[in-house]
Amino acid sequence: MKFVQIIEFKTSRIDDFNALLDAWVEKNEGHRLVTRAVQVRDRDQDNVYLNIVEFPSYEQAMDNSNRPETAEFAAQLAALCDGPPAFRNLDLINERTFEG
Repeated sequence: MKFVQIIEFKTSRIDDFNALLDAWVEKNEGHRLVTRAVQVRDRDQDNVYLNIVEFPSYEQAMDNSNRPETAEFAAQLAALCDGPPAFRNLDLINERTFEG
């Protein structure tokens, strides 16, 4: 079963955050467990963002979380945030794609 994690965070340094995120993506080419990631901005709250990250399974997400390099990366991202992130851990039970 696919697994989705939503990470809500607040930062006034989104460009720095995304530069670090882009470097992480490039560095982990061929070793990523994430299958899809989307970043959105809250229209009603200044500097509030959510990263929506999809994994093939909960187990693979936990494998990713337990990597030492993931913990180091998360700490670097947290240093750019205006407080601790909030996590939602979700099993994907239904998926649809619509065109037009």
